[in-house]
Amino acid sequence: MLTQQELEGVIAFHGHCCPGLAFGIRAGKWATREFGHATDEEIVVVVENDSCAVDAIQYLTGCTFGKGNFIFLDYGKMAFSFFQRSNGKNARLVARHDLLADLREQENLSVQPGASPRDNPSPLAPHSSPLASDLRQQMIDRVLHADFDAVFSVGPAQIAMPEKAKIHKSIPCDACGEMTMTTRILCDLRFTSGHNLCIPCHEK
Repeated sequence: MLTQQELEGVIAFHGHCCPGLAFGIRAGKWATREFGHATDEEIVVVVENDSCAVDAIQYLTGCTFGKGNFIFLDYGKMAFSFFQRSNGKNARLVARHDLLADLREQENLSVQPGASPRDNPSPLAPHSSPLASDLRQQMIDRVLHADFDAVFSVGPAQIAMPEKAKIHKSIPCDACGEMTMTTRILCDLRFTSGHNLCIPCHEK
């Protein structure tokens, strides 16, 4: 059960409450029950979108980009995988299609035909009309209080457990001079000397 303190902490961390954040709250709270809270790198999260949900998962699980145990895959899916290094335990949560479809339909029903976007702001937005705000709260409540099985399906992770975070050597880019991790340096073969370039300089 999410405590009021946790809820307030998640909202403060993210900046507002919305249906997307509610999905992350449910996923993050489930993960802490099943895997515990990460104080270092013993738990790893792989998220498949960059929606509001991922902030709640970071806050609740203790997995972060900075520790190297919060990994983003740009797949556009409301799906989250969790790993425990000590015993290999893993799971992948995927938001239920029917729930996502119902929420989208509920949002569409709030739109008045012929009205401008200003008159019909999305209830998924953090700031909108009173009607949209009421609808947004209904959607949040539905995600937060529904049976877990109605929000997510649970299965095994579909990828191998990510390796531990590594600290790589940095060298200066031959173009801009800025220190860059060697794993992100590209050798530009257009030059006979094979200049070592950072990604932005190589793209230029």
